[in-house]
Amino acid sequence: MTHATGRKYLRPGALPHMWCAGCGIGAMLGALLRAFEELGYKPADTVVVTGIGCTGKLDDYLLTNALHTTHGRALAYATGIKAFRPQLHVVAVMGDGDSVNIGGNHFIHACRRNIGVTAIVLNNFNFGMTGGQASATTPEGSFSSTTSYGNPERAFDICALAEVAGANYVARSTPYHGWEMQGLMQRALANRGFSLVEVMSPCPTQFGRRNDMPEGVQSLHWLQQHAVPVERFRELPPAGRAGCFPIGTLLERDAPDFGANYDRVRARAAEARPA
Repeated sequence: MTHATGRKYLRPGALPHMWCAGCGIGAMLGALLRAFEELGYKPADTVVVTGIGCTGKLDDYLLTNALHTTHGRALAYATGIKAFRPQLHVVAVMGDGDSVNIGGNHFIHACRRNIGVTAIVLNNFNFGMTGGQASATTPEGSFSSTTSYGNPERAFDICALAEVAGANYVARSTPYHGWEMQGLMQRALANRGFSLVEVMSPCPTQFGRRNDMPEGVQSLHWLQQHAVPVERFRELPPAGRAGCFPIGTLLERDAPDFGANYDRVRARAAEARPA
């Protein structure tokens, strides 16, 4: 691996960015742009689609093609782009609120179609931009602006959802594991079919300050302590997995993607037409 910087994809004068001190979005964006450079992506052939939320600002910093969409609809737009121009590299960058809360149905069906889009989901356990409300990924018992006495609901496992819905590649990382995160993004981008990289991220401003982690470094330490490489995680007994989550490549398969299935259907339709 070369020491790529990814700066050629950044708009001149874009930095410093607007995200809060300690937020993981900047580290995630850096890893993604370095992955673009390692794979030789050209800005003109790359489309980054965002929705609403803290990650939605991301497209303002890029020299790639970019599309800023409505809340929860990034994957719907990304699906349309990839279906119409399959030669493009299409990446949808979303938060947990954008992807599996407001856009949960689109997420499920993007996985099911297995269309060649890479989804980067920054999971900071709450709706960070709109006031720190509980989301579908807020850990049970955690505090948010809408769960003052602790969240009574179980959290979504985004990666497990993607796997059972039909994605071809599923991975998870954290900003603490920066170089590993870049490697997972490269594998996701290069994989055929729908790919997901979930980035478990600090949100000191909203989630952290309500859960005894008011500074980003505290959240990073928490992620370090609770993230377990997937090979070791699978060897743990059920009791030993409590409070931990696996990181790394969780699933990699080569199921037929949307393009292959569409080509087969189109060929059948052509054969069925009268001469």
